[in-house]
Amino acid sequence: MEEKRLFDILKLYLEKYPNQDVALARKERNGWRKYSIQEYVEITNNLSYALIKLGIKKNDKVGIICGNRPEWNMLDMATMQVGAISVPIYPTISKDDYRYIINDCGVKLVVLEGSAVLQKIESIKSEAPTLEAIYAIDTKCDYPTFNELVELGKENQNPEELKKREDSIDEKECATIIYTSGTTGNPKGVMLSHFNIMSQIHNLKQTPSPWSKKAFSFLPICHAYERMLVFLYQYLGMSVYYAESLATIASDLKDVQPTMMSAVPRLLEKIYTKVKQSGKNNKGIKKIIFLWALNLAERYKIDPCNRTWLYNQKLKIADALVYKKIRQTLGAENFDIVVSGAASIQPNIASFFSAIKMPIYEGYGMTECSPVIAVSCNLPHGREIGTVGFALPGVEVKIAENKEIICRGHNVMMGYYNQPELTKEVIDEDGWLHTGDLGEINEYGQVRITGRLKNLFKTSLGKYINPDVIEGKFAESGFIENIVVLGENQKYAGAIIVPDFAFLKTWCQKHEIPFTTPKEMINNADVKRRYAEEIKKINQNFGDTEKIKRYELIADEWSVNNGILTPTLKVKRNVVKETYKDLIEMMYKD
Repeated sequence: MEEKRLFDILKLYLEKYPNQDVALARKERNGWRKYSIQEYVEITNNLSYALIKLGIKKNDKVGIICGNRPEWNMLDMATMQVGAISVPIYPTISKDDYRYIINDCGVKLVVLEGSAVLQKIESIKSEAPTLEAIYAIDTKCDYPTFNELVELGKENQNPEELKKREDSIDEKECATIIYTSGTTGNPKGVMLSHFNIMSQIHNLKQTPSPWSKKAFSFLPICHAYERMLVFLYQYLGMSVYYAESLATIASDLKDVQPTMMSAVPRLLEKIYTKVKQSGKNNKGIKKIIFLWALNLAERYKIDPCNRTWLYNQKLKIADALVYKKIRQTLGAENFDIVVSGAASIQPNIASFFSAIKMPIYEGYGMTECSPVIAVSCNLPHGREIGTVGFALPGVEVKIAENKEIICRGHNVMMGYYNQPELTKEVIDEDGWLHTGDLGEINEYGQVRITGRLKNLFKTSLGKYINPDVIEGKFAESGFIENIVVLGENQKYAGAIIVPDFAFLKTWCQKHEIPFTTPKEMINNADVKRRYAEEIKKINQNFGDTEKIKRYELIADEWSVNNGILTPTLKVKRNVVKETYKDLIEMMYKD
């Protein structure tokens, strides 16, 4: 069969891998709850029958508000099978955002998880006239449950109607509306067709090795990046294991021993820092060997042509003495690919993971592009640290006069829901989507991201500064958790810095400095002196106008829950500027 619609993936999976014992799995208190492909298809079809029974018609909107779990996939597939439009919604947004999204696209039915989400939905229910039904997953409440929805389908099976619905769906029709977590204004509903996302899958299916059969997922599946990858995993017949929570990733990885996963640079940076620190805690010859191996890994070149025979021999020794133990500690003994996206990864960290046999494949895109524009691959020059590889086949990429990356092709969205004028602002008359990212294309055709167009600013002296480049360099420091570079219309660049307090605590212990609270530590004279040294050292990488002249250490935690980080852990610059407005004003007072 030819797969053109997203729900066709499920039929292909059942046809090609009918004996797959673990199609989906999630860590729960009593161990892993595993679903075979047979069970996955059965529950999905029962959910489709239930939606039909409840009066869900073609193009009706069904909202899914829960974390990563098999029920998410079942609801997603069931919704699309009946011709309705799946609307994934983050479980961490405000009640105002829930009100806006539900009313903007007219969500008719919501399936949610968690009492906090339920409270928010209940608080805006009277203001959402299209919302007719609420179902809950593993949440004690007065609303019907997910299991009751499945039972409703079992009692009202209607395969003829389901087949009729499926046959009526064209690949160019809208499959999902994904609301972007923009830093300002209301979220925008990105309409993606079956064709948009299936084209991505057909262009990426050769990237994983044939032996790669076990995927691990912890990034939010309601984000276009992770969702597309999970569709790819299913297309390839891979088992998808969902982490119990972000806090259990380390232990879950050891349990699963996956061959593939996606990550964001911030997580990889944290793992790298932890590994580096643990190795530095060794004594004598063990410490010397570790530091030698670490230095070797950070100089790793992906293209074998760029590695000498002698380097490769050293690499083998380092693997036997150091890297193998690191993989065992991380639960990463058999990795094929780690896909890194959502932000640029520091070259030394990409080299490190690739050297220890956790190969980093960088990807680049945005929700409006389904989401991939370019990605590393196994073709000649297809992977090079510092680039995001080639544009996908069928996707054109070029650099506009203002250095902005623009693209067009099968990945470009249908448009923003109910916002034709806003759509015209990002997709021009010739079909080019303007990404807002700055970049370049090298001699091999590899795409390199250099920053965000809207992040560029000019100092009062008329000098342009690209804060993304500066922040990227500072992020290499183990002392720094997050940083935002400022200075628009000011004489010099400044920064708001959140220390990595776990790293700082270790440093304090080593130097016999009592560690009390984050708030007290950022005012500790020894700590302030050490950060001044760190800033001065990193500043040497920049010209005078780019150097951080003033900065403030912040004891606050920046997270998704408090609205400062996006679900892919990128900092919302505008939120930081507003939150610390008074502090920033003080910083620039002469």
